[in-house]
Amino acid sequence: MSLDRLIEKIEQTQNPSVAGLDPKLAYVPEYIKEKCFEKYGETLKGAAKALLEFNKGLIDALYDIVPAVKPQAAYYEMYGPAGVKTLYKTQEYARSKGMYVITDGKRNDIGTTMEAYAAAHLGKVQVGKETYEPFLGDALTVNGYLGSDGIKPLLATCRDNDKGIFVLVKTSNPSSGELQDKKIDGVTIYETMGRMCEEWGRDLPGVYGYSGVGAVVGATYPDQLKYLREKLPATFFLIPGYGAQGAGAKDIAGAFDKNGLGGIVNSSRGIMCAYQKEKCDEHEFAEAARREAIRMRDEIMGCVGKITLNK
Repeated sequence: MSLDRLIEKIEQTQNPSVAGLDPKLAYVPEYIKEKCFEKYGETLKGAAKALLEFNKGLIDALYDIVPAVKPQAAYYEMYGPAGVKTLYKTQEYARSKGMYVITDGKRNDIGTTMEAYAAAHLGKVQVGKETYEPFLGDALTVNGYLGSDGIKPLLATCRDNDKGIFVLVKTSNPSSGELQDKKIDGVTIYETMGRMCEEWGRDLPGVYGYSGVGAVVGATYPDQLKYLREKLPATFFLIPGYGAQGAGAKDIAGAFDKNGLGGIVNSSRGIMCAYQKEKCDEHEFAEAARREAIRMRDEIMGCVGKITLNK
C-alpha cells in the first residue's frame, strides 16, 4: 500500500517531514531566471523552465534527508501548458531520486469526473494499445466534502496502482472553523469527516496500522490535531501549517503515536526560501534549503523521538 512506502521512507530517514514545492518566480534566484529568460524569453515557457531548474536544485539538496516532496498543482498550472509540464518533470525527477511524491491538487468531484481525476493523478490511461501514467504522484490531496461520491471512485484506483490519498479534514487556514468546527448532533464536521476517512480506509489497509486514506490536519490547531490522533488511529496525517504559517514542533507533537509514526509535516516557503531568510548568496539556495530541512528535522524529532516500524 502506497502510504506504507511513505512510512518506510520516514523511518529510513528518521524524518517525518515533506518539502512543499510551491514555487513562485519571486522565490527563484535571479541568476536562474536570467538564464532561462535569455534562452526562452520572458514567456510562460521561460518561467516554467526557471521553476524546474529551481526544483531540481532543491531536490538534489534534499533527497537523502527528506522522504517526500509535495508540489502544489496551482503553482504550475498558473504558467499554462509549460507549467503543467514542469509539474510532471518535477514529479519525475523527485521519483528518480527515490522521493515519495504527494501531488497537492485538492481535487473534488463526483462520478465519472472523479474517475477522470483518479486516472490522471493516481492511475493510468489507455490510448489505443498503449497505457500511460499521465502524472507521477504517489498520493493526491482531495476534498471529501462532497461526500462518498467524491472518494469512492479513488479507492479502486489507489488499490490497483499502489497509490494513496489525503482527505481535507481540519485545514490550517484561519477561517477553517467557519464550517469545519460546526457541530451536527454534537459532533464537529471535521471529526465527522475524519470518521469517514477511517471508514474509507478499510478498503486500503496498510501493514503498519495506517490505511491508504490519510487526512490533512493543520498544525495551527494543535488541540484538534491531538484529539483527532486519538479518534482516528488508522489514519495517517499530512500536516500543513508548520513554519511560515506559525506552527512549531511542539504544536505537532500530538499527531504521533508511541512509535513516532502518524504524520508527515509540510514546510514549503521555509525550505524553498531559506536562502532569502539567511540572506546568503543566491547561488547557495540549495545548501540553505538543506540547512533548513535539517533544522526542521532535528526540531521535530526532538519532540517525536525515534521512529520505529511495528507491523
